[in-house]
Amino acid sequence: MTLADLNACDEEAFVSALGWIFEESPWVAHRAWLRRPFASLDALHAAMTQAVAEAAEAEQLTLLRAHPDLGTRARISEASTGEQRGAALDRLTPGEFARLQRLNDDYRGRFGFPFLFAVKGSTKHDVLAALDARVTRRRDEEFAEALQQVYKIARFRLEEMLGTTR
Repeated sequence: MTLADLNACDEEAFVSALGWIFEESPWVAHRAWLRRPFASLDALHAAMTQAVAEAAEAEQLTLLRAHPDLGTRARISEASTGEQRGAALDRLTPGEFARLQRLNDDYRGRFGFPFLFAVKGSTKHDVLAALDARVTRRRDEEFAEALQQVYKIARFRLEEMLGTTR
């Protein structure tokens, strides 16, 4: 699919094509569709992130909670599986897995949503270090950071879908 194809889509086709970009949150694509046509991938990404930024905090929280815990062994979306595999989160040692699970539990208990980290280009060590550092932040700081990470994840997914990179 190309940007021109997306610009030509009716709302239903657009949401069908992009509804997965923000994990289990097709409402983002619905709202971004209203801002088309998009002159570039940057413009499309900006429209989608703006839709999230303008959403009520409850909608944003639901979006954050739609993401799986990093390193989970539960069934997760194909996109999340591939992203986590790229950071070797599917190949943690038993000790690393136990540490990640403990930190994920601490994080979720403290903030009420999963730890979010755009893992593309990162290693399992990067993820563990970031989680260790971020679990001690204030909730408002971490909520804002989690949204920024979601925006990065969405950007990576759009680039992969459209076959482009920055």
